[in-house]
Amino acid sequence: MNRDPLASGVTTDLLDVLIVGAGWSGMYMLHRCRELGLRARVLEAAPSVGGAWYWNRYPGLRCDVESYEYSYSFDQSLQREWVWSERFPSQPEILAYANHVADRYDLRRDIEFEARVNAACFRDDECVWEVTASRIGTRRARFLVMATGALSIPKKTDIPGLDDFGGTLIHTADWPSEPVDFTGKRVGVIGTGSTGVQVIPVIAETARQLHVFQRTPSYSVPAHNRPLTEEDRTRTLERYDEIRHIQRTSAIGTLAKPVAKSAFDLDDAARRELYDAKYGKGLAFELMVAFEDMLINEEANRTAQEYLASRIRERVKDPAVADILIPKEQFVGTRRICLDTGYYETYNRDNVTLKDVVRDPIRRITREGVELASGHIDLDTLVLATGFDAMTGALLAMDIRGTGGVRLRERWSQGPRSLLGLAIHGFPNLFTITGPGSPAVFSNMFVSIEQHVEWIADCLAFMQQHGHSRIEAGEAAQEAWVGHVSEVANATLFPRDKHSWYLGANVPGKPRVFMPYVAGVGVYREYCTNVAKQGYPGFEFA
Repeated sequence: MNRDPLASGVTTDLLDVLIVGAGWSGMYMLHRCRELGLRARVLEAAPSVGGAWYWNRYPGLRCDVESYEYSYSFDQSLQREWVWSERFPSQPEILAYANHVADRYDLRRDIEFEARVNAACFRDDECVWEVTASRIGTRRARFLVMATGALSIPKKTDIPGLDDFGGTLIHTADWPSEPVDFTGKRVGVIGTGSTGVQVIPVIAETARQLHVFQRTPSYSVPAHNRPLTEEDRTRTLERYDEIRHIQRTSAIGTLAKPVAKSAFDLDDAARRELYDAKYGKGLAFELMVAFEDMLINEEANRTAQEYLASRIRERVKDPAVADILIPKEQFVGTRRICLDTGYYETYNRDNVTLKDVVRDPIRRITREGVELASGHIDLDTLVLATGFDAMTGALLAMDIRGTGGVRLRERWSQGPRSLLGLAIHGFPNLFTITGPGSPAVFSNMFVSIEQHVEWIADCLAFMQQHGHSRIEAGEAAQEAWVGHVSEVANATLFPRDKHSWYLGANVPGKPRVFMPYVAGVGVYREYCTNVAKQGYPGFEFA
């Protein structure tokens, strides 16, 4: 028998757990499996750890969660020894943290890099998953954990003529490892979501001319980023336990919480003062949940819309440009509010132009640049900040087959269906970390990831203790959960944002199904905890 689980080609050696992805989810899942005494391995497409923070390295990239909140909490010594340098950490610092974690816990010896998973098939007769990956062949395991990330597969850009472009073409999710020099270049950026908001000001600093092509504007607030002081660090360490408790029981996994039941509990002046305080400190999440009715009452939400529109007009000199940058038919908080450093002010520069591609559509990409309905724009470099196929993209990019050879693509052809965002009927011994039906992208991802990994690890321990070899989401329980997720969403303003990627609206042909669970991180955690305490009702064991 071949005893080297990382040898190339097909191996008859059977792992306990195979994990796909070496980002935050995969690294922590590996660590927890080791604690359970399970033989676990990770398959990772990249040459190193970090997941989305490895692939995404465009200039200006930062996390929208404050550094001390965006980190692992499972080890007190880890969170005390790592020193963050800035309030909102940059990509290089976050990637350095990922590498520190991998080295600190000696994780790399159980990670196979440059192994992109293409297919996974459940063998009913053996109760085993067979997983095929590039370069290394096939691996076998009793359990398969998908730690593939909610935002890891770039959305396909279907603009005609894209392959004809003769200049430099860059996607922000696959940025070159070497710095890109825009000095003296005519640059185009397509996309003004969170990525565009971050990269556009940096490119504008050196480009000869920057043309921004916008379909849907975003709400953004200034980050007010700054270096962290020793006083900041001491204060955080003193109350870390409290911070972690608030995160885990909050609505979105941060310290943000409502200040009143309704936006109308405050008069206009007091409400403006509150919004000013949040805006002036870069507290985007606190703006999103400033009032309990912010995401359920259209009139309450309109107070924030009008406030943020007024701030955009203050920051952009040309009223016509400001009007294009103000979101229309979009609620505050039904998408994550962006954090920026000089984003709106960028449009005051002489070398920057904004094109509204709703009014003036892109006809095609040519060898020389972009052809709009109104005419042609010559470009040397074209940057695609066009977003991701969120939550389902990474899973459906693989050929995953469950019992009877049924493909996940077929089961999810009308939209994703899962139990708690953790398991899928018809796919035994398969777990998904931050899958559709969980808070995931609506939360501080670190908080949601840790909760999912810990729940899965506890479930595996439960199965060890009770002699179970197989677990599957029950169909009735799954359908009840899908209905609950939809019911909760329909009681809010979220589904009314018809262009939101939470609905899959950014991907042509993707079923329009609201994917995240928006009742709150704390509510969801309590639900999952109770399921475990009660012996996992809704799940079927063998």
